Amino acid sequence: MVTDHRLSSLLTRDHLEVLRMGAAYRTVVVGTDGSESSFAAVDRAAAVAGDAGATLVIACAYYPASKSDVDKAQDVLGDEAYQVVGSAPAEDTLQSARDRATRAGAEKIDTVAVKGDPVDSLRKVVHEREADLLVVGNRGLNTIAGRILGSVPSEVARKSGVDVLIVHTT
Repeated sequence: MVTDHRLSSLLTRDHLEVLRMGAAYRTVVVGTDGSESSFAAVDRAAAVAGDAGATLVIACAYYPASKSDVDKAQDVLGDEAYQVVGSAPAEDTLQSARDRATRAGAEKIDTVAVKGDPVDSLRKVVHEREADLLVVGNRGLNTIAGRILGSVPSEVARKSGVDVLIVHTT
């Protein structure tokens, strides 16, 4: 049997830090759509990332605007149309989420707007960033539509290859 003293002499300082911290997360991805539920998930993810010294990646999926939507926005808003089409609303949501994450304790924060379906977008970000934790709010989990059609939290929990934290927000 190896004593603590002998064990510590066999391990480097980095190894001891890993043992002390346990299986700390290195990269935490959180999805947001601007809803209060998703912002609660951002708060929790930021706290986890801050405590672990991990990088927090805040992701927001969006659907590209159709040509007719862009034309309508330009007719009504003129030069300001860029604010409501394409990734601009997602970018605004990400800025709000970044501000919240900073207040909640995250220090290393990246944001990314991803074109496409929320579930596929989150899985893509998790893969690209080599994340080891995905955090989402529980919005839609307890609704009839969510039970029949599925919800973002249930789908990512089912399809994700990493740990998933579903934050209770309702």
